[in-house]
Amino acid sequence: MKEMYMAYVGSYSYTGSAKGITVYDVDVEKGIFKKRCETEVDNSSYLVASPDGKVLYSIADEGVVSYKIHENGSITKMNTANIRGMRGCQMSLDPEGRYLFIAGYHDGKATVMNLNPDGSIGGIAAGIYHKGLGSVAERMFRPHVTCVRMTPDNEYIMVADVGVDQVKVYRLSESKDALILVDTIPCDLESAPRHFLFSSDGKYMYLMYEVKNVIDVYTYETGFRVPKVEKIQTISTTDGSGEIQMTAACAIRFSQDEQHLYCTNAGDDTISVYNRDPETGLLEMSCCLPVSGEYPKDVAVFPDDNHVASINHETGSITFFRVDHEKGLLVMCANPVHVDEPNCCVLVKVGG
Repeated sequence: MKEMYMAYVGSYSYTGSAKGITVYDVDVEKGIFKKRCETEVDNSSYLVASPDGKVLYSIADEGVVSYKIHENGSITKMNTANIRGMRGCQMSLDPEGRYLFIAGYHDGKATVMNLNPDGSIGGIAAGIYHKGLGSVAERMFRPHVTCVRMTPDNEYIMVADVGVDQVKVYRLSESKDALILVDTIPCDLESAPRHFLFSSDGKYMYLMYEVKNVIDVYTYETGFRVPKVEKIQTISTTDGSGEIQMTAACAIRFSQDEQHLYCTNAGDDTISVYNRDPETGLLEMSCCLPVSGEYPKDVAVFPDDNHVASINHETGSITFFRVDHEKGLLVMCANPVHVDEPNCCVLVKVGG
């Protein structure tokens, strides 16, 4: 019996025809999505699935919403929770599924929500507003939190802030319901650290910059009282053929086997593909090619690691590509799928 996968795409719903979350059946062999249905939610700017693939979480105007993922891939709403802040832009979960972390771009807030045993959202465990001023620029004069994740050792919570050019490191004090600042990773002025990922072995961190248009590779160790991070590589998010001032790195994703890393770039509207050495953690660019759409806000990597889908916000499309890793090519493999103002995509294995 073939494994069954679903794709859930979050969209803005205040304009156009999108209702919020569009549900697709995934044809892994062909590398395409087939639309099944839509679910109404106000302006789904980000989606994430629980570690066991049983619950889907969406950001919404009213806070965050949880959905039960059924064995056939359909979803039903479980509950909604208020985050006591403005609408978020990114979410993640801890490996055990105890907490939901929300990044607040508009108000510079990092929020931690408790999760109930059934996966529904509980109350606020902790939250903190960043303070300070960045450089005098359109998007970078005050805090804008864009990524919140727990470190792989479950010891710290890291928070990227494009507004003040820092990655702040916190401990979660369960007794005080608070985030306690323990360290800060300073970044270059006007670099705008946007998203970061950890390798599954916990040894490496990959930090992508929206304005500087590079990815910094760090080694990671737990350390005593604070984590030990050391930068070992800086690599461009583009191939340098476009106008870098008009380009903004948007999202990064690993392949399933973590031997490749993908980065989307708005402005020149490309996806960069990197080969990753699992032993050293270092990246080598394989290709940087157009996505046949505008503003690739996210990229979905198929479970076969041979196909990707570009989530093109401005053109309201999803474009599909076969990845030829040997030749360093992205080859379009299907017609685009239309969906108004898509923001993100999560692929989930169902039926297991």
